[in-house]
This record gives sequence, structure tokens and C-alpha cells, in this order.
Amino acid sequence: MTAYKRILLKLSGESLMGDQEYGIDQQRLKEYAEQIKEIAEMGVQIGIVIGGGNIFRGLSGAANGFDRVKGDQMGMLATVINSLALNSALSAIGVKSKVLTAIRMEPVGEFYSKDKAIETLEKGEVAIFSAGTGNPYFTTDTGSSLRGIEIEADVMLKGTRVDGIYTADPEKDPSAKRFDKISFDDIYHRGLKVMDLTATTMCKENNLPIVVFNMDIKGNLKKVISGEDIGTLVHR
Repeated sequence: MTAYKRILLKLSGESLMGDQEYGIDQQRLKEYAEQIKEIAEMGVQIGIVIGGGNIFRGLSGAANGFDRVKGDQMGMLATVINSLALNSALSAIGVKSKVLTAIRMEPVGEFYSKDKAIETLEKGEVAIFSAGTGNPYFTTDTGSSLRGIEIEADVMLKGTRVDGIYTADPEKDPSAKRFDKISFDDIYHRGLKVMDLTATTMCKENNLPIVVFNMDIKGNLKKVISGEDIGTLVHR
């Protein structure tokens, strides 16, 4: 039994670095692929969005003198690199997946459409959505919200380095307390940095719940899918 039939899994690019300062840690990538395989074998339909912060972040580029639009476009291409890496890692362990891009770049990946995405999911293949929304000024969090809503996912699973949402940054404040559940409105009023405001609002208005959990602990993804009480549930 699974708690969710169709999910949108959001992975951060920074998590792919592992203990490195930049780039892709092959062991971390392999562990992510193995966790995804576990839930694919449970019959879960999986859409994935990966950030590009391990390679390039548009906002930090803009702060260093890059044109914001060009910087964001570079960030979109970084997400494509990560998506291809995950696609390759999944293929290596026998999991079929397809990279869909928000910007035309065949033969790197197929151009995204909702119909193509759902067809991929219903065939039992993992759909990896890359290049964000295809537009500057939107984060991959917003891209995740958009894709999750479009594919009619039951939930967005946001895999991070921490085990949920806290009253403050637990890596900086040891007294921070974790929420088991929290509403979208509480996140806004408390000023918690879970996702950017656009992404949070989209999820709230389209009733797409979010579970924030630690993806870096092997087996956690399966636990969330099985309905175990880990992480933090964000709800209306």
C-alpha cells in the first residue's frame, strides 16, 4: 500500500554535491537513483524536478554582474545537466526515465507538454522535468509547483538536507523546533523559507500538499510513500 499514487519529487541541486564544493557527487546520485527505484517498483508514478544550484544559480550570477535573464537561462541549463545525470543513473539500475525540457533542445530531451508528461508516467517511466518553467525570474520551486499541478500529482515531496520545517534554521539554531504539520498561511505569517512565495501560493491555491523531508537518509523516500510520519506536511 502507498499513501500516494502520483508524486512530484523536488530535489535541490546543492544536495547532489554531497560533500563536494560543486558539481555532482556520484555516490549521492547513485543513492538518489536507488531510492527512486524503490518507489517506482511500488507502482508510484514519479515526476521529478532538480535544481541547478550545484552548478550555477541565476540570482548569485546576477549579484556578480550577470544580466539577470542570461543568468537565469544559465541556471536552467544547469538543471538540464543534473536531469541528464539522474536519467543516466536511473538507466544504469534498470529504471526507465525520460527527460522533458521546458526549452526546445532536441535531442538532449523532449520538449515538455502535459500530455507527454502524463503519457510517460502512465507507461511506468519516471518523468524528469528540466529547464524550470523555461522563463527567467522563476525558480525551480515554482517550476516544481507548476509541474506538480499540471500532472495532477497527489503531493509534492521536497527532498532536502533537513528532516522537515523548523521554527528557525536547525543548522544555525539548536533550539529550533520541527513542525509535524503546518499550513501554507502559517508559513507565510511566520516568514519561513520553505519555498519562494510564488511557489507556495500556487500550491495553496491548487490544493497541492507538500511534504518536506530529508532525502539524504537512504530509505526515507520509501517511508514517506508508505505513509510513515516523517518530515513536515504543509497543507491548506
